Amino acid sequence: MSAPQLVVHRDKELMAEAAAARLITKIVDAQAARGSASVVLTGGRNGNGLLAALRAAPARDAIDWARLDLWWGDERFLPEGDPERNVTQAREALLDSVPLDPARVHAMPASDGPYGSDVEAAAAAYAAQLAAAAEPGDHGGVPAFDVLMLGVGPDTHVASLFPELPAVRETERTVVGVHGAPKPPPIRISLTLPAIRAAREVWLLAAGADKAKAAAIALSGAGEIQAPAAGARGQARTLWLLDAAAASELPRDLYPPASA
Repeated sequence: MSAPQLVVHRDKELMAEAAAARLITKIVDAQAARGSASVVLTGGRNGNGLLAALRAAPARDAIDWARLDLWWGDERFLPEGDPERNVTQAREALLDSVPLDPARVHAMPASDGPYGSDVEAAAAAYAAQLAAAAEPGDHGGVPAFDVLMLGVGPDTHVASLFPELPAVRETERTVVGVHGAPKPPPIRISLTLPAIRAAREVWLLAAGADKAKAAAIALSGAGEIQAPAAGARGQARTLWLLDAAAASELPRDLYPPASA
């Protein structure tokens, strides 16, 4: 597991633009090396801000969108098309504007889908999709995602893994149903830490003063049960992408002055 690296940008707009440029490079390099790329998207204001910046970037056309697999780290278990669903927001921010192969856009099931209100069945179905896409050399029954992105919540949650709740303690399954999430909606689907840690690179996004304490806690050696963001690590790289406000409570020796 890789140690965290930090990059701090002046503000959230610059952070989104720089992260989008970084993601374009990573996807293009992966496609050149292996023919395709696999990325896990995150929702929330920072995840959607990155997608909007990617849509606006002229270099987006360097990506072969038909050879890109998109997955999600978590999803609100709501009906298809609900504006609160991460996939709905991602389509508006970027996906409807680029020539993706629909078969390679792997949205998590909706609450009015084939599994109805059974979130555990929906989670198991997504786990089966991931397992089917995994290559023989991949770890833990999921693809070795090139980049897995996560927003960091003010309480240090990532995906829908909240502090102290059962989902963050899961060590066997790759996808779980989440009940009683402390922010609405209470029912969700989420990748688990074992699935997250199978990714080649994990990027954690945090912008805004309301994320400062969470970043400080997660990067101070806290345990993953109390601070799930602390347990989100990539095989080759763990990258924290922050703006100055989110980094404001971090010791300056954690990141070089030039990165700000």
